Amino acid sequence: MFYAYNFLGDNIGFKVGDLVTRNSHGNDIIFKIIEISNDTCELKGVNVRLLVDCNINDLAKYNNEDIEHEENFLKRIDEPVDLDRDDYFYLPGKILHIDSDSDYLSRCLDYYDKSNVWSMGINEEEKNVPENIVNWLNKYKPNIVVITGHDAYYKRKGALNDISAYKNSKYFVGAISKAREYETSHEKLVIIAGGCSSCYEELIKAGANFASSPKRVNIHALDPAVIAVKMSLSDINKNIDLKSILDKTKYGKEGMGGIITKGCMYVGYPR
Repeated sequence: MFYAYNFLGDNIGFKVGDLVTRNSHGNDIIFKIIEISNDTCELKGVNVRLLVDCNINDLAKYNNEDIEHEENFLKRIDEPVDLDRDDYFYLPGKILHIDSDSDYLSRCLDYYDKSNVWSMGINEEEKNVPENIVNWLNKYKPNIVVITGHDAYYKRKGALNDISAYKNSKYFVGAISKAREYETSHEKLVIIAGGCSSCYEELIKAGANFASSPKRVNIHALDPAVIAVKMSLSDINKNIDLKSILDKTKYGKEGMGGIITKGCMYVGYPR
C-alpha cells in the first residue's frame, strides 16, 4: 500500500485508489488517485473523462457528497427501454465502442446492456486506433462506432483551432478519417468521437456525426454512450431530434455537438 508523506515526513493518509477533490478548484470534481510520486499525484476523474496532475497538498478526501449532481444525471439517462410492444418488432443499431480507458469503457458497456442494445467494447490507446479501426469495423459490422478516451487542450502549444495543441485529437481525427473511408455515408455508419476538450471542429470535419467538445469543456464518461444509445433506438427512416439528444448528455451542447441524421433502428411487422 502506497502512502504519501508531506515534507515533514508526516503520514497524510493519501494512497493510490483514494477518492479525492482539489481545493484549488472548489472541490468540484471527484478524482481517483492513480499514481503518487513525491508530492505529485496523478488523478483520473471518476465520472468526468479527465486526467490531471496535482500537488498532494491541494487534495481533500472525498466526503461522499453528490458534488457533481451525479445521481440526478443517472436518473435522467436511466430510462426504461421497452421493445416488446404492439405488433411491431425492433432491431436497434449495433454499437462498437473503442476506449483507451478500461474503467470508462466498462461503465459504457454496462449502460448499453441496461438499454438492451448490442455492443462490443475494445480497450486500446488513442494512438493505436487509426491503424486498427478498419479491421474492427470489418469484424463487427456495427451501425455505430464510438471512439473515446482522454484528451486535453494546451493553450501554450497553440490556438483552439490548432490540432497540434491537443493531447489526442489528432488520433481521433485519424481514426474518424479511416472509419469514414470505410463507410462514406453518415447514415450507414454513425461515428461518435472525442474526449475532454477535444478539437470539435476538426473531428466533425473528419467525418464524425457527433464529437466533443464545442466549448472545450470536460465531458462525462457516459456522454458518448448516451448519444450512441439514442441513435441505436431512433427510427432509421426519421431524422433525429438533435437538440433533445444533446440535452440528454451531462453538459449538453457545450460538451457534445453533432449533425442531424437519421437513426439506426429498423422497425418491422408483425412480430
